[in-house]
Amino acid sequence: MTRAQVWYGLDIGGTKIELVACDEALEVCHRRRVDTPGQDYEAFLQAITQLVEDADHALGVRAAVGLGLPGVTDPVSGCQLSSNVPALNGQQVVPALQARLDRPLYRGNDLQCFALSEANGGAAQGHASMLGVILGTGAGGGFCVEGRLVAGYNGMAGEWGHWTLPATLLERHALPMLGCPCGLRGCLERYVSGRGLSMLHRHLGGDDADASVLVHRAHAGDALAQRALDIHLDLLGHSLAQLVLILDPHAIVLGGGLSKLESLYDTLPAAMAPYLFKGVRVPPILPPVFGDAGGARGAALLARQRSLGGHQASG
Repeated sequence: MTRAQVWYGLDIGGTKIELVACDEALEVCHRRRVDTPGQDYEAFLQAITQLVEDADHALGVRAAVGLGLPGVTDPVSGCQLSSNVPALNGQQVVPALQARLDRPLYRGNDLQCFALSEANGGAAQGHASMLGVILGTGAGGGFCVEGRLVAGYNGMAGEWGHWTLPATLLERHALPMLGCPCGLRGCLERYVSGRGLSMLHRHLGGDDADASVLVHRAHAGDALAQRALDIHLDLLGHSLAQLVLILDPHAIVLGGGLSKLESLYDTLPAAMAPYLFKGVRVPPILPPVFGDAGGARGAALLARQRSLGGHQASG
């Protein structure tokens, strides 16, 4: 197997780091996971280096690497911001890994890599454009056109979780304007993510139950759980409607823990409709094909596309 026939993808999460190697048919030919050294930056760099070197040895190649980093990368300083891996915040992760790995390295974030995977052989295969929408511990996404990631000027296209929720919606549901670790206030992520749904239930006087528990309670007739779910659906419907008005994707693919709630696929179109003017259609809202496994596969796809397209190694 030659270097041109395999690409590595690294999906970095708060609890685990996964490396996969994909061949030209996008089949996974090597996979390994390790725990994330979340508090120790040097241990984190060493863990990545060891994963890549072990893959080199197992496959007999020295492949390009796609990197799905959590949070965002400051385009000026190159430092990671708002990462759920504390050791990475304020660090120039890409240059440090580039020096250790000494090979082409292509950076995206974990949300963008999810979208790229679902656009190529996933739920959005065959759609001219797609928006990958992550609803997990946080909220965000990625936008792809013709199967290729659109990163944008700052590399943040699809980062809708840090839009500010309109004051009219906060007032309608008597919700507070919450601060966000990113430095802004009222970010959608604080309200429509999995954690956001639990926050809504607490705000109404309930406990810290997660989404699956709230759905079960609502089906059993719990009025408070149903109220939290109704508010969440309204906020999420507004959020996705704005994405349709701005990006007009041909498909929306949900990811993260809330993507497993089957009711969302039936109820979201109606929840979005009041926030769209006449004649604007809600695109298909689809469950993911690859789910949690899509991040590493998408990172390998990122390396493949950008290496063959001639992009710079740190792009």
